Amino acid sequence: MKWLSRWSRWMQDAGAAQVDVSERAGVRYLHLGSQTVQSAMRMATPDYLVLSYTRTAMSFMLFKPQPARVVTVGLGGGSMQKWLLHRLPETRIHAIELYDEVVSVAQRYFFVPAANERLMITVGDGAEWVAARKDFADVLIVDGYDGRSQTETVCSESFYRDAATHLVEDGILVVNLWGSDRRYDEYVRRVEAAFDSRVLCITAAEKGNIIVLAFRKPPRPTAWEDLALRGRELEAKHGLEFSQFVPMLKRLNLHNDRRLLI
Repeated sequence: MKWLSRWSRWMQDAGAAQVDVSERAGVRYLHLGSQTVQSAMRMATPDYLVLSYTRTAMSFMLFKPQPARVVTVGLGGGSMQKWLLHRLPETRIHAIELYDEVVSVAQRYFFVPAANERLMITVGDGAEWVAARKDFADVLIVDGYDGRSQTETVCSESFYRDAATHLVEDGILVVNLWGSDRRYDEYVRRVEAAFDSRVLCITAAEKGNIIVLAFRKPPRPTAWEDLALRGRELEAKHGLEFSQFVPMLKRLNLHNDRRLLI
């Protein structure tokens, strides 16, 4: 991957976190200490969700299309935060990022705006932040990775319990997992234990990532007909492949011909 070298020299050893930026064919990438792509931005359309897992993470909108508050653990290049700001003008977003260096790079190279009335950015441990707050969000999106694996504090049993306890009454947890991770099944079991098995998994179009949706209350809708209608409506409004998310839910989740069984 020689195309990394020009930008990598600019950002090596940026402090507590090694943050590298690369660019190829009009797409800018963020890396944390390795060649693994953590975030991507199309230069011509900075708000577009380039990586399929970030688009799949928005599948929570099939069940909660207009959340008032979204908290994200992990900022990266700010792809999901920018999309939410652009597409959901009534939604407030709060990003919790462990490393100040990542925030600086996201704002300088990935066009993440400075904090304003709709966007807050806090540098700190996401697990500690979630544990200390009640009713803090309608949706919590967890994408806390370094160059090799998940940050341990945001995939622990205690973290998932805190999320289940401290989200709003009908809140949704959204977790990005690597399907190839040897602990994948363990992480899913932890989420299921915390959320009384009200959990759905959906594979991203690009192989590797699986999005886990966990619900404090049984979600609605669950009938295929209703989900398909909402998917078409969301796709027409926002441009993402929401209608494709509906049949993808059948692959990894209990269901019958009429509805999801959750």
